[in-house]
Amino acid sequence: MIEVRNLTKHYGDKHAVNDISFTVEDGEILGFLGPNGAGKSTTMNMLTGYISSTSGQALINGVDILENPIKAKSYIGYLPELPPLYLDMTVKGYLNYIYDLKKCKLPRKAHLNEVMTLCKVSDVSDRIMKNLSKGYKQRVGLAQALIGNPPVLILDEPTVGLDPKQILEIRTLIKKLGRNHTVILSSHILSEIQAVCDRIIIINHGQIAAHDTTDNLSKNVSTDHRVVARIAGPREEIVKALRNIPGIIYCRADMEREEGVYEYELEAKAGQDIRYDLFEILRENNWPLLSLKSAEMTLEDVFLKITMGEGLVIENPEDKADAAEASKEADEQAAEKEEEA
Repeated sequence: MIEVRNLTKHYGDKHAVNDISFTVEDGEILGFLGPNGAGKSTTMNMLTGYISSTSGQALINGVDILENPIKAKSYIGYLPELPPLYLDMTVKGYLNYIYDLKKCKLPRKAHLNEVMTLCKVSDVSDRIMKNLSKGYKQRVGLAQALIGNPPVLILDEPTVGLDPKQILEIRTLIKKLGRNHTVILSSHILSEIQAVCDRIIIINHGQIAAHDTTDNLSKNVSTDHRVVARIAGPREEIVKALRNIPGIIYCRADMEREEGVYEYELEAKAGQDIRYDLFEILRENNWPLLSLKSAEMTLEDVFLKITMGEGLVIENPEDKADAAEASKEADEQAAEKEEEA
């Protein structure tokens, strides 16, 4: 497991990482996200012992990375964003070199063959690495991280340069490794983090801005509980009926999507399920429901909202009330114009 306790890194007056703490349990995959300059790479470099911390602790399987770096690093398999390859060596020669460098005790031939098979580089094992594609180089970098079967894996952008098929293969491999390893995965591909990781940490300005599962992050960042319904029928009557559904706090009619068909954005109170009441009102009035979808925030929305203050959700209740009133007035004005026309 990995334990980070009040980890801090200063460069003069600049706080690159400022008093962060978290734990990654055995068999867990943690996604590590942050914009450029947020302190993400600095944190990963401190965890691997590449740079020292100003204060705080980073424990790898209970061993302090600064007090006993050799033992702590023996537990870590690390893939930096730029794989540490000796390009004039063959793939097999390089992995043999890493095997010796790590003082690996596992059966050499069987272990290296297993690692090359897992990372799908067996077919290029005799080729010089400078002649390999970027994708193959990335997979060789992952292979070196797996040598010795370390209990902790720290992977920085492991799928950079891979084609879609290779990305899926590496995702599957990381999930498989996560059953028996502690994994920290950093990536700018948010869908990749969402597909692979059990929990997510978002770091911003050197501090942890969010730490939870993807679903919980979406719920915690936004107080909205929104759905979008596409309904056929008279726009003004439908809006009026929908606003009378118990628990509805916001309703807005969007543009006409088809002839006589509009989309309606609905927001309900927390914990309120409006689907049954919605269906009943539409059934009573014989208004066809053509689609119904959730409008919950995606991981990308959450990331932008936390790191940049962006997002589609109004969090202040007074602002929501103002927005709802403004929407209602706009709908009424539009209806008046249609009647005048």
